[in-house]
Amino acid sequence: MGVLLLVVVAYLLVGGTLTTAETVVTAQKDITLMQEARLRTSIIITDPKIDDNTNTLNFNITNNGNEMVSDLPHMDVFSFNTTTGASYGYTHYTYDRYNLGGSGNWSIAGFENDYIHAKQLDSGVNMTIITTFYADSRPDHIQVTTGNGVSAVSPA
Repeated sequence: MGVLLLVVVAYLLVGGTLTTAETVVTAQKDITLMQEARLRTSIIITDPKIDDNTNTLNFNITNNGNEMVSDLPHMDVFSFNTTTGASYGYTHYTYDRYNLGGSGNWSIAGFENDYIHAKQLDSGVNMTIITTFYADSRPDHIQVTTGNGVSAVSPA
């Protein structure tokens, strides 16, 4: 009976150790793949245009890296206003999937050179974004951050 208990305990310990090692190796592999994707990602902001009549800021994002940016709704869009009375001086815009145009929202207006993966930001693809800012926080600068943490900043 004692030998059987010893064999069962040894089996559980070895199985637990192997499972833990496999989990650690898998996590390290996933982190490495994410870092490689981040290194291949690069975006630039071009052609910012402010329309004070409609409180909108239109600009283009071009993927000039080698990695596709596919999780567009999870991109973060910020604007900075150095003259505003806000405590932080920045506005975070929320993705507007239905293009309703409410203040504090951003939406995708269209794509250029989008031939491979439709409505995704492949290398060389140009995407136009419309942001609707609050009347009292006209942007001075804009920043876009992709889902994997790569960002670009440009004057508005």
